[in-house]
Amino acid sequence: MLSTNYKRVLILGGTGEAAELSARIATIDGIEAIASFAGRTREPLLPSGEVRIGGFGGVEGLVEYLRQMKIDILIDATHPFANQISYNAAAAAKEVEIPRLMLIRPAWEKVTGDRWIEVESNSAAADILKNQAKRVFLTVGRQELSTFAHLQDIWFLMRMIDPPGKDALVPPGMILCDRGPFVLENERQILIQHNIDTIVSKNSGGDATYAKIIAARELGVQVVMVKRPDIPAGEKVPDVDSAVAWLQNKLHS
Repeated sequence: MLSTNYKRVLILGGTGEAAELSARIATIDGIEAIASFAGRTREPLLPSGEVRIGGFGGVEGLVEYLRQMKIDILIDATHPFANQISYNAAAAAKEVEIPRLMLIRPAWEKVTGDRWIEVESNSAAADILKNQAKRVFLTVGRQELSTFAHLQDIWFLMRMIDPPGKDALVPPGMILCDRGPFVLENERQILIQHNIDTIVSKNSGGDATYAKIIAARELGVQVVMVKRPDIPAGEKVPDVDSAVAWLQNKLHS
């Protein structure tokens, strides 16, 4: 049973780090955590403990939720490309005057042997492909498929967790529904089996999907890497251990 002096923490999730953090927080006395997920995947991997699924309705909705639930601390552990919710979280935390932390895994960095073309957006990635690719491994998620749908002269292997809707605009090729983490041997086999000459990837960071980048390096496959969008200013940590340490410091301060 928690003491009456416990802190209530809202974790904005959507990453493996969010689930791990929720599990870690569950073992800390004096904290009650609620994990929130946007619900974009049909069967998200949910942590144990209290969970809510769905959006908040912008900054105003999040402010209302924080006040209604008497949230003391907000931890943003969303995907590095989910920057809109991060900006909403920053504004809402400021409005209700509670501490906010961003848990952001480090981006991948280019190393010797990588053949990267770094671009600012998925639209820029599509422009790059026009004259440079014939068979593409597209790993940017189902919500971005329409950006590439006009490239009718390119064959795409499109990997995502859930299939696109029946009316979605989809480029020519094949849908592969799968969920990471992915292992190097399988990623290497995908590139060889489908004669892939280019990978399009967001720079998500982390280990779960990095095997495709290693496989591309080994096989000399080009990678069109979409850079991360801007995120709001504020306190940031790169891993779960650092987030737990930050949280414990807030608990005892």
